[in-house]
Amino acid sequence: MSSTATKAPARAVFPFTAIVGQEEMKLALILNTIDPRIGGVMIMGDRGTGKTTTIRALANLLPEINVVMDDPFNSDPEDPELMSDEVKALTTGGQTPAVTQMQVPMVDLPLGATEDRVCGTIDIEKALSEGVKAFEPGLLAKANRGILYVDEVNLLDDHLVDVLLDSAASGWNTVEREGISIRHPARFVLVGSGNPEEGELRPQLLDRFGMHAEIHTVKDPTLRVQIVEERAQFDQEPHSYLDNHTDTQKALQDQIVNAQNNLAHVNIDHELRVNISQVCSELDVDGLRGDIVTNRAAKAIAAFEGRTEVTVDDIRRVITLCLRHRLRKDPLESIDSGYKVSKVFRQVFGLPDEDDADMAA
Repeated sequence: MSSTATKAPARAVFPFTAIVGQEEMKLALILNTIDPRIGGVMIMGDRGTGKTTTIRALANLLPEINVVMDDPFNSDPEDPELMSDEVKALTTGGQTPAVTQMQVPMVDLPLGATEDRVCGTIDIEKALSEGVKAFEPGLLAKANRGILYVDEVNLLDDHLVDVLLDSAASGWNTVEREGISIRHPARFVLVGSGNPEEGELRPQLLDRFGMHAEIHTVKDPTLRVQIVEERAQFDQEPHSYLDNHTDTQKALQDQIVNAQNNLAHVNIDHELRVNISQVCSELDVDGLRGDIVTNRAAKAIAAFEGRTEVTVDDIRRVITLCLRHRLRKDPLESIDSGYKVSKVFRQVFGLPDEDDADMAA
């Protein structure tokens, strides 16, 4: 294991637990890390609000993973679902591949990336002349078992967004060319970000993201000063700053790992599931993706807090994140989609309106 120590990143990464505010974005990212089947996060908000910093911080927070040495797909040495075909053939043949550890990969997808760069390419000439499947892995291979981040996803070609979403949903990437087909595992948390001023994603693509977090520039002057000071301290003395956050980082890391391990034991009552589906029905949400994602997210937040039963409050905290981007847009309607989700949720679950609760207080 001594070789893994030399792999530690030389550049200090701002600690996740030191990020001030943006609770909605942080919660969505943590829940997708606990259960990647939620389907990723679309983060829409102002420029300079710490989106990239937060995503890098999350990847750095997670514990190192076991991978098959020299495998370009970060294959899991124990889980056949996360192995490339070559590694699977080795293990089924009774061989034990060499194992090493690596930091959870965090791959940035550049805006100008081509489909070949993303999916990988097949060297047809080599395949025909030597009779071998010569494959040059792309960014999807690199992102397997990690996080794939697409900044300004609303400016990315729709076809490429489709490819990313298909891989994220299926957990596999398939490249076909001239009758030759190669596939490899591509299970990652897809995180897209964008600025609404530069255009929205098409509704069909937006609906494929599990969650939609909205972030805004912090208005409170006190908080703004705190953010600036924290960043200045980190820039001046990064290593001592990281030392000061070691305990909180480790505690959050342990909490996420425990949640991943306990997720399978979390139950959600049948009546709560019926109510979730009623909310989706009354909001006129197309398809069943909204129902499925809300159930998964509610289970993930219960696991994150060390519980085995989902509560109404768990659903309240995730349902807006899961449904706001699935509502049909009416250009003449001024009501915020998040407020609309919250209002219908309260009606279906028999809770007082927020306005009524404020008046009672």
